[in-house]
Amino acid sequence: MTIKSKLKNFFFLDDEIENHENEPEEEVVRIKPQKQPVKNQNVVSLQSVTNSSKVILVEPGTYSESTEIADQIKNRRAVVVNLQRIDKDQGRQIVDFLSGVVYAIGGEIQKIGSNIFLCTPDNVEVSGNISELLQEQNNIDSRL
Repeated sequence: MTIKSKLKNFFFLDDEIENHENEPEEEVVRIKPQKQPVKNQNVVSLQSVTNSSKVILVEPGTYSESTEIADQIKNRRAVVVNLQRIDKDQGRQIVDFLSGVVYAIGGEIQKIGSNIFLCTPDNVEVSGNISELLQEQNNIDSRL
């Protein structure tokens, strides 16, 4: 007795196979449907509809609003977070939290202004770099 037959016996598959072997086979006939002429050929790819890009602008007042921002990022939307009107400590907590969210989904977070951050999921590509301009701006401001 082979290993294959032992396994079949163990799982009782041997009985089912024998029952089907004694039954007459049915012939399957497939008929191709005739093509109907299509009058309206405006076809939109579903992929392009579902991947429509949105950028959400947010100015949180408290740390508790960071979960709503995280939900937008998880829904694959880019979010610009303006932290200019919030306490510095709460702003740091929000950035720390959003950094974790963005890291978990494989996205990015970038500082694009004074206390303004861009959080993007993995489906959004950001080209360019503003940090060099920010450093120059901070140097000019510190001289004045």
